[in-house]
Amino acid sequence: MSALFIGLMSGTSMDGIDAALVDLSTTQPRLVATHVYPYPEDLRSRLLEALRLEDPLSADLSELDDDVGAVFAEAANALLKSADTPASAVTAIGSHGQTIQHAPDAPRPYSLQIGNPLWIARRTGIEVVADFRRADIEAGGQGAPLVPAFHATLFRDTTETRAVLNIGGIANITVLPADPAQPVTGFDTGPGNTLMDQWIREQRGVAMDRDGEWAAAGRIDSELLACLQADPYFQRVPPKSTGREHFNLAWLSTCLEKAGPAARDVQSTLCELTVLSIANAIRQFAGDTRRLLVCGGGVHNKELLRRLAADLDPLEVESTRNYGLDPDWVEAVAFAWLAKQHLDDKPGNLPEVTGARQPVVLGRLFKQG
Repeated sequence: MSALFIGLMSGTSMDGIDAALVDLSTTQPRLVATHVYPYPEDLRSRLLEALRLEDPLSADLSELDDDVGAVFAEAANALLKSADTPASAVTAIGSHGQTIQHAPDAPRPYSLQIGNPLWIARRTGIEVVADFRRADIEAGGQGAPLVPAFHATLFRDTTETRAVLNIGGIANITVLPADPAQPVTGFDTGPGNTLMDQWIREQRGVAMDRDGEWAAAGRIDSELLACLQADPYFQRVPPKSTGREHFNLAWLSTCLEKAGPAARDVQSTLCELTVLSIANAIRQFAGDTRRLLVCGGGVHNKELLRRLAADLDPLEVESTRNYGLDPDWVEAVAFAWLAKQHLDDKPGNLPEVTGARQPVVLGRLFKQG
């Protein structure tokens, strides 16, 4: 078996696909090549429409599923071309797909990702492992977060308790106790970038608040912040997970008066919500943490990280780059790793994180035929 795997990941921002070519021949993954493949604007619009469906399971999403799968395949092929690597050199692709709805607490729990894996396999000539969340949910878990087992493999250290913070659209933490006998834990803390991204796109027509400059220019509105923090999700005890179907502009609007704060003050308040929900979660459930390793797109938001470091002082806040892996590529590499776990018939979930009854092998294998 080749040690080369591809990880494909698209998060809640729905701006495109992160494709990573990874050498998994040793415990420390080696990032061979990366490629960011933007969604065509019309496809992104269709995905956003799908997000607004009241019951996506009853809708016919087959055409969208195929179209997203085709773009995932294009991302993988573009990655291979840029790396001058033949498809035959890659053992498998781990594809997260695009989440349409995550509902682990529904009467019939589910998590729906689209991006037809058969299309990816046929158009790349590489076997695909996908549908990672289903097995954990069927075992009674949340189906999320799924990266803590990978975080533990890379970043755990017996000399200090660490936490890994992934700030994607949603923020999640993995707690890595120094004592090997203590279990790894983790959960979604709440919104990461998603509310800030959605708000600035609506107000200013741009994809993100670069460096957090707009948030830094505003002031925190205490009444709005208190209203947002009153959401029951923040008081729930782990295991727990969430998504954009909960934290979105409709949710925000319930706390905004007609004559509410200025737009940049809302942005500043949303930044503070992300900071406080993360910091409070660490204080409550990871109080022994000595070092926080940050990854995900939020690592580039200087204002967010400035506030977070100040709130958590004297805890050390660092990028995962300092510990061997580029923060922009941790999740894509994680899904390459999860694909290898599947082929090795090894569990990919952590029951202490997701609430599942037992460890299970994650994903299903899709071949060309």
